[in-house]
Amino acid sequence: MICLPACIGPAALVALACFPVTAGQDLIDPRLPDYKKVEGGVSGAIKSVGSDTMNNLMTLWAEGFNAMYPNILPEIEGKGSSTAPVALTAGTAAFGPMSREMKAKEIDDFEKKFGYKPTLLRTGIDMLAVYVHKDNPLSGLSLAQVDAIFSKSRKGGATKDIVTWGDLGLTGDWANKAISIYGRNSASGTYGYFKDVALFGGDYKDSVKEQPGSSSVVQGVASDRFGIGYSGVGYRTADVKAVPLSVEGSDYVSVEAKNAYSGEYPLARFLYVYTNHKPGTKMDPLRAEFVRYIFSKQGQRDVLKDGYFPITAQIAEETLASLGLESRPAPN
Repeated sequence: MICLPACIGPAALVALACFPVTAGQDLIDPRLPDYKKVEGGVSGAIKSVGSDTMNNLMTLWAEGFNAMYPNILPEIEGKGSSTAPVALTAGTAAFGPMSREMKAKEIDDFEKKFGYKPTLLRTGIDMLAVYVHKDNPLSGLSLAQVDAIFSKSRKGGATKDIVTWGDLGLTGDWANKAISIYGRNSASGTYGYFKDVALFGGDYKDSVKEQPGSSSVVQGVASDRFGIGYSGVGYRTADVKAVPLSVEGSDYVSVEAKNAYSGEYPLARFLYVYTNHKPGTKMDPLRAEFVRYIFSKQGQRDVLKDGYFPITAQIAEETLASLGLESRPAPN
């Protein structure tokens, strides 16, 4: 029985919906609705501004939706999660994908302008992975070790800085080699999430090589035998290895879907999309249909295609109901 987390935070995961999963089984919840094209279609521009982590996913959703409605004009911009609240508040985007939740000030700024809070949609699940080069023999890391590698604050409890691979117990040619660190820039939601959870709120080391995107981090590690970096599981390639992690000790948890759903993996998180929807009002047809698509079997297959993990039918039903968008049955 796999339990999908309802709220993913640094301390624990709370189960919301459970369904049996067996080895090799499709992760798409069979209770999710099939998307049914609306008669008469919809048209207009869909502007998305926000997360780089979700840039490919937003593109897949837009392409799938566009295939059904050729008259829509998708425009996807992924420069970092911090750009989403600004665009939504300014009214220059219809959707704001984020790999973290909005901060209190971002919500306050939006609410001051519109008189209500932005609407949060939980659209998929990511496992933030710590990547090393594919040839690296490292078997696992505790969060305290991750913290001591990436942070100068060491709030995770490590007694000393970790600067060489020998500090992590590697021997031979690895022992005296310095660890080369790759990360994201401060506009990134992944940067903020990793800082809050993996670094326990501490500060990054000055030696972190900040990259403009998730793919750049993975590429950096792939080309640097002694590199280490963090990025979403959707960006994993054959040239890097996702290191199993543990909260403490050596009971390492691998980067597998079942460990995200169960809450055992310590860096699992929801992928969010924010939108401007006044509670109690009817959402415009274009946005309404795009949201229906995201929470359909087709939309969640896009999540899986991009390397992330789909939400359950229960989350989809609750989300659609909260927006007054009951799902439509597929045609017979």
